[in-house]
Amino acid sequence: MPVVHVDMLAGRTYEQKAEIADVFTRELARIAKCAEDDVQIVFNEYERSSWAKNGVMIDAKTRAK
Repeated sequence: MPVVHVDMLAGRTYEQKAEIADVFTRELARIAKCAEDDVQIVFNEYERSSWAKNGVMIDAKTRAK
């Protein structure tokens, strides 16, 4: 049973996540040759204040203002 964890910043709409889940499920099932019912998608959403890139907090610019 393939399980995909999607880590991303908060702010995507329900519709965007639904489309991501649909595409990932369809393509993973095709490539892995498994049933779509076997694929699970888990969304983990993080606030900008909990994410850093290249050693810099993502929200550093907005906090500086």
